[in-house]
Amino acid sequence: MLTLFLLALGLMLVLEGLLPFFAPRLWRDGFRRVTELGDGQIRFFGLISMLAGLVLLVIFK
Repeated sequence: MLTLFLLALGLMLVLEGLLPFFAPRLWRDGFRRVTELGDGQIRFFGLISMLAGLVLLVIFK
């Protein structure tokens, strides 16, 4: 289980690093827009992200 978690964490870090590596200006602009959102909006996007991840885990497990 720990190995699977570490593999998933490694994959997430690779995917998260793609945009800043290939398009740093686009990443910076997107990050700036996120900082301008309200707490409720950021929480909503976090919730949607977690739910999408759980759905993918259930479907492909």
